[in-house]
This record gives sequence, C-alpha cells and structure tokens, in this order.
Amino acid sequence: MLTLDTSEMCSHLQKKLFDNDGIYHPIWTAIQDDPELTAVVRSRQLHIYRNGKKILVLAGKSAPKIIREDKICEILKQ
Repeated sequence: MLTLDTSEMCSHLQKKLFDNDGIYHPIWTAIQDDPELTAVVRSRQLHIYRNGKKILVLAGKSAPKIIREDKICEILKQ
C-alpha cells in the first residue's frame, strides 16, 4: 500500500483524491492496486509514475496534466 505525506498536498486535491466521491478517487484506488505505479507530492500536486517514468500530474484546482499516455489516464476520460 502506498503512503503519502499529505501535509504539502493542496486541500482541494486531497478531497478529490481521498473522498469516496472525489473525481480522482478511482485513480487513487488504481495506484493502490498496481505495483508498477508510484506517486509523490511535489509543489502541492500529485506526480504519478509508472516504473520510474512520470505519466500524470494531478492538481487541486487546475486540469490534470497527462505527461505520457498510460492506462491510468483512461480513468480521467470516463
């Protein structure tokens, strides 16, 4: 199970990610279930990596930034 230091994470992002009805909650669940995925909080945003390569950046108030196409990015399009 992935643990994060959420003290530096934007409160809007925390709600979107960790609340069961949050729009990013399915992504958080996918990160927990996929051992190839890791995540780090930087500049109040969540940076998501697959096998060490950045694929996605989630922010609280701005749109998600897709760095490279990945199956986890499909969750955003649903």
